[in-house]
Amino acid sequence: MRIGIDFDNTIACYDGVFYAAALQRELIAPDLPRDKNSVRDFLNGSGQADAFTELQGYVYGARMDLAAPYSGVVDFVRAARAAGHAVFIVSHKTRHPMMGPRYDLHAAARGFLAGHGLVGPGGLLPDENACFELTKEEKLARAVQLQVDVFIDDLPEILGMPGWPDRVRRVLFDPDGRRPDGVWKADIFECYRTWASLRAAILGPAA
Repeated sequence: MRIGIDFDNTIACYDGVFYAAALQRELIAPDLPRDKNSVRDFLNGSGQADAFTELQGYVYGARMDLAAPYSGVVDFVRAARAAGHAVFIVSHKTRHPMMGPRYDLHAAARGFLAGHGLVGPGGLLPDENACFELTKEEKLARAVQLQVDVFIDDLPEILGMPGWPDRVRRVLFDPDGRRPDGVWKADIFECYRTWASLRAAILGPAA
């Protein structure tokens, strides 16, 4: 089996990260809720939309150390590889932020993956198994080129794009519990809230 996995909000978890970065930059008060949407809404609503845009570049480019892998995702990749499956990380993001310093966002993401033992020397996957494309269309094309049998993403709009081969099993990772576990949206894709339930669904029960 060939398994494709998205990166942002699927492997990399940003819970509390935007809050911490915004607080460090004195953009928000400590009593603001810690989720990304609250930080975004506060900055946008207070005439600081550009500050939030630059904050995104700062987080994704310079402060990936504040992020962490979702619980269970490294174990999933390890178990998949041990069972003989091929695993690919396929993501889309711009190379540089839209505003602010020109961090290399692709290099920052690769650094995160290497730092957590997912790619690189001694990692679970070779470097070439991590693919960062510039657009969602290029992301889909890469997944198709890699002939994935399963693709896991946190964005329904990616899984619902035209162009996926019928044979590809599309799986939505939904850690916020916005949708029920199991098959969703007229059998177009499945939905799981944790990597443990996703692992059981794709790889079978743990030994």
